[in-house]
Amino acid sequence: MRFGLTEHQHAVVTRALVLEESRRTHLVVAVSGAHAYGFPSPDSDVDVKAIHIHPTRLLLGLRPAVLHADRLETVDGVEVDYSSNELGGVLTGLLGGNGNYLERILGGFTWSRHAWLGELIPLARASLSRRVHRHYHGFSGGQLQALEETPVKTVKKVLYVLRTALTGLHVLRTGDVVPDLTLLMERYGFADAAILVQRKRAGERTPMEDSEYARWRARLLEARAALDAAVLNSVLPEEPPNEAALEAWLLEVRKRAWDL
Repeated sequence: MRFGLTEHQHAVVTRALVLEESRRTHLVVAVSGAHAYGFPSPDSDVDVKAIHIHPTRLLLGLRPAVLHADRLETVDGVEVDYSSNELGGVLTGLLGGNGNYLERILGGFTWSRHAWLGELIPLARASLSRRVHRHYHGFSGGQLQALEETPVKTVKKVLYVLRTALTGLHVLRTGDVVPDLTLLMERYGFADAAILVQRKRAGERTPMEDSEYARWRARLLEARAALDAAVLNSVLPEEPPNEAALEAWLLEVRKRAWDL
């Protein structure tokens, strides 16, 4: 199974993406969510995140450019959550340390790709800086706050906080973008999360008792503390060193994409 999808899920997503591809040119389409994080369950929705290139001629015209597209629907029992962002905004996000965009380009869960993606990958890797800390710190903090405010705690929500914190920690320590929690948890002292992964794979809404959550809340705070400590001696530079190179590449793409 590709990305942990069943044949039926794969077929449904393929049909959805054929339609979206007829509407815009994708630079990359990547699988996200539980299927990329290592703990999909049979009833998980399929998150598909893309980057598209708007025709340059239309960017300069009177009509507003399509800079963002969303599609959320259930087809033949499969919930497909698709979104796409235009390349220009994505490159600005890369310079700011936006982990969502970095994971689409460097995370390894690529569904499909344009030939030009091969040019962007080394530029995206070179753009990595300690700014990613702000993204993963803020994202994991927001997830934890939402979890705290939810009356019924679930294994899924706990794993999402842990996944976000450890992915950010790993980027800061190594410069590699790894969305899959199962590849990180033992390395960073969270091997005990394996039982949660197993339970989440059995069902999307698996609940967690309050007493168990109290213990895992402390573990989540440990993961976020490690994330915050990692920024102090990260292998990454303080600021992205290649803004000019990214801009030069974007301008070249805009020339090629005049009437895409």
